[in-house]
Formats: sequence, C-alpha cells, structure tokens
Amino acid sequence: MKLLPNLTGLRFLLVFLVVIFHIPQFCQNRGFPYFNNLSILNKGEEAVYMFFSLSGFLIIQQLYVEKSVIYSINLKKFFFRRILRIFPLYYLVLTFGLIYYRLILPFFGFDYENNYNLAYGILLSYTFFPNIFASYSPGGIIEILWSIGIEEQFYLLIAPLIYIIPLKKINQILLVFTIFFFLIYFSELIIFLRNYNMLFFYFSFSGLCSIMSLNRRINFHSFKYLLFFLFIIYFTTSIFRNNLTDFYYHLISMILFGLILYNLSEKPIKLLENKWIIYLGKISFGIYMYHSIMMQFVGFIFLKSNIHLKISNLNSIIIFNILVFISTIIIAHLSFKYFESYFLKLKENFIFDRK
Repeated sequence: MKLLPNLTGLRFLLVFLVVIFHIPQFCQNRGFPYFNNLSILNKGEEAVYMFFSLSGFLIIQQLYVEKSVIYSINLKKFFFRRILRIFPLYYLVLTFGLIYYRLILPFFGFDYENNYNLAYGILLSYTFFPNIFASYSPGGIIEILWSIGIEEQFYLLIAPLIYIIPLKKINQILLVFTIFFFLIYFSELIIFLRNYNMLFFYFSFSGLCSIMSLNRRINFHSFKYLLFFLFIIYFTTSIFRNNLTDFYYHLISMILFGLILYNLSEKPIKLLENKWIIYLGKISFGIYMYHSIMMQFVGFIFLKSNIHLKISNLNSIIIFNILVFISTIIIAHLSFKYFESYFLKLKENFIFDRK
C-alpha cells in the first residue's frame, strides 16, 4: 500500500514522546538528575496507545483493501510481511537484553536481580508474550517489548477474522468487537486482559475508522480543528488523566486517536510531511527498539565518569538527553540501512498490489 506521509511522520512524534518519558525514569532509578514536571514528559504510555491505533488503522485498511479487490486475503503473505518487518529486530534486541542482564552487567560489576526462570522467560518472550514476561521486571531493554507482543497477538487474531468475514460485514464486526472487547477489558470477568495490557480495542476502532475513510461515508472534517485542539490538550496537559477513570480515559483516547488518524489520512499537515520527519518516522521502529539500550550505554558512561557530579543538574539533564537521542537515531539509521533493509527487500515479495 502507498505510504501516507502524515502517518509516517506521526510515528516519529509518538516515539519521541516515548523516549522523553523513559529518560527521566531511567535517570531517577540511576540517581542522575532528571526533570519530568511537564505533562508532555509523562505521555509515553499514551503514545504507545496511539501506536496501537496507528497500527490498527494501517493493517486493517490493508486487509480490507485486499479483500475488496480479490475477495480474499492471502494470510500466508500477510504473516510473512509481519515476520520480515518485526521478527529480525525484535529477536535481536530481545537476545541482547537477555545476555545484557544475565552476563554483561555482572561482568562490569553491576548486580541485577533476575526475578524469573530463564527458560520460562525465553518461552514467553520468544513466543510473543513479552507483555506477560514484562510483569517479572526483566529489565528495561526487554520490558519495552511488551507493546510489540500486543501488536503481534492482535495480528494473529484480526487477519483470520477478516479473512472469514464477508466484506460487507467487516464494519459491523469491528464495531461489535471493539465494544465487546472494551467492556470485557474493564470488567472483572477476565482480569488477565488488564494485567497484561491487551488493549486490542485501540487497533479495532482505528481499523473501523480507516475503512470509513476509504468509503468516505462519514465526514469528520468539519470537526478537525476541534479534534486537533483536543489532541494537543490531551498530550500537553493532564486534564483528561486527572479527571477521568481508566474506563473513560481509554474510551476518549481510543475515539480521539481513531478520528485524528482519519483526518490525518485525508488532510496533509505540512510539519508531518517534512522529509526529515518522514525519514525519522521510517526508522521509528528502530528508535523505539534501541532507545533503552542507548540509555544503558549513556548511563554507563555517566556512572564511570561521574560527569553528573561535576556539572550542574541542568547541564547533566541536557547532555544525557542529547546523547541518548543522537546515539539512538544513529544506531536506528544504521540498523535500518544495513540490517532491516535486507528483510524489507524480502518483504516486497509478499506485498499485495491493488493494481
């Protein structure tokens, strides 16, 4: 499918929010100066939720278009595309993380308590249940993989579902799925859904919005300025978070994200079409996957040099953030160019062409 520059650029803005959320947490845990007193610095979880919405928007639209053209879905090709995009980097970072906390940290004299059986941890993480593995606090490098597991679990569910559903019924089924799963998630019936952050309703609702954008049945453009105003308020303040229960907070988040994506797919925003932003969006998967490793690396430099004790807190915060961002972007760029691109070229053999 044709890439939408707005949505590619949005990926970078979201991963940026994730990184500036994790850096103060890391610094606080290591005893480094940190600053997190602005609401926008505490929106990492919400950024991941919107990543879920974005993934659902794109993947379900892709499946819907394929089914509308050939009246079926090639599940084999679909899953090969997902495997070639996700697996190489996922397993690389996961394997490094396991080695890092078990061998590398102790080698350099840093103790880390591994509160899990290694075989059990490998079983969970290598079979794409890192959201369950994360509950054992296996270390930041591994814990961030929880969201990748949620995405893969949803793909395993939604692709066969859309495959068997008649094309005309997909909208209704997605709506029913969203409502049903949302209510079940916040009920006391199946607690593990909440315990392990199985937020599938973000994907399905945005997928519904993506189909509506294709069919142009509903016009939300007259509300676009209100939507973007609410979007800015959502990510720059804590008004919603502080005044709503989890039930209503996720409900508003889900709807807001879906409608924002609907509008972004239709109406370009110049900032998000900047070539640098688009490229950073293209390597955003790598930025997400590597940023925790680079925090560890920069943290190691700080601990060995005690630089944070020799300069002001402000300078320490600025230097730490700059080093993490620059090193992460460099590594993500190199990974994309020399590692991921090999698998992305293979992925082209499995791409559905609507022509």
